[in-house]
Amino acid sequence: MMIWEQADWPRFRWDEGALRARLDAVRLLQGRLLGRTDAASPAADLEAEMDALIQNAIRTSEIEGEHLDVGSVRSSVARHLGLERAGMADRATARSEALVGLLVEATRASDGALTLERLCRWQAALFPEGPELFSRIRIGELRGEQTMQVVSGRLDRPRVHFEAPPRDRLEPELEAFLAWFNHPPAGLDPLLRAGIAHLWLVTLHPFDDGNGRVTRAVTDLALAQAERQSIRFYSLSAAIMARRPAYYEHLERTQKGEMDITTWLAWFLSVLEEALEQALNRIDRVLIKAQFWQRHAQTVLSERQVRVLNRLLDHAGEEFVHGINASKYKALAKVSKATATRDLADLVEKGCLERLPGGGRSARYALVATV
Repeated sequence: MMIWEQADWPRFRWDEGALRARLDAVRLLQGRLLGRTDAASPAADLEAEMDALIQNAIRTSEIEGEHLDVGSVRSSVARHLGLERAGMADRATARSEALVGLLVEATRASDGALTLERLCRWQAALFPEGPELFSRIRIGELRGEQTMQVVSGRLDRPRVHFEAPPRDRLEPELEAFLAWFNHPPAGLDPLLRAGIAHLWLVTLHPFDDGNGRVTRAVTDLALAQAERQSIRFYSLSAAIMARRPAYYEHLERTQKGEMDITTWLAWFLSVLEEALEQALNRIDRVLIKAQFWQRHAQTVLSERQVRVLNRLLDHAGEEFVHGINASKYKALAKVSKATATRDLADLVEKGCLERLPGGGRSARYALVATV
């Protein structure tokens, strides 16, 4: 039996006391993130917002198995945020423009009511080129009469992971959801509202395709309303993508369960907590980068040296855990080994890099820590 077949659907229940520690942890991280961004320059804030938007666009698509070109998304995000793109090739596509526009609207235009027209417009934005040849996907309108199921396994022994409410119930179900979303019950914690909205809308599955991405945009809208700010410095979709199998597992278990959704809300809050922790790490990286270039504003560097230093600053804790050597520099800067060695020595002399201990003949270098 699906959850929407329960006699008391959609009267969800949960144990808020059991969720209190998670709610407190998320609010603490939200406060730390806002405090960190308040201390940053406007330019650093914009870079952090841009990074979060890029992550959101790419990861919300990856969850559904679609892989967007990072350069296209970056171009679209820069345009929507009004950033200068001098020297940056405009690689925006119709798909990246539409998706980024949707995500920006979800966070920067969070005051307006959520309507059926808005949901349909967001779903249409996911398919800017229109339906593919031979596709029966309805774009910008609710799904058709055919039973909506997610099935796996053999044809003679299928496993139904999920089945949406029948089509003849969809309009009244959506009306009830939208009324609840726009006028939530007094006393409902806004973070729990976001988690409930996510589960409720994806369970209704209102469209032939794009339900997951539209649902995550609605969740972003709910979080923006909860935070009462129009700038988003974290990506919930990136945290969900990191736990993609668990995401579908928790959805399926909840959608086949009873009306008590405490377990789902606890998992949702844990993902939100992870998203905020990831954002704090990225903000720290942005601040370190800004301080580094402030310190080296007058340092004379070649274009390739600047390019490699930016790569180090952007990925120091991931790609360059053990620093950089001449071979890696050669590959990144596309120069000879001799030139790479000279460039590295020059960067050490100018105080940009320092040689790490050990390494033997294959010397490794790291960024000089910002004081």
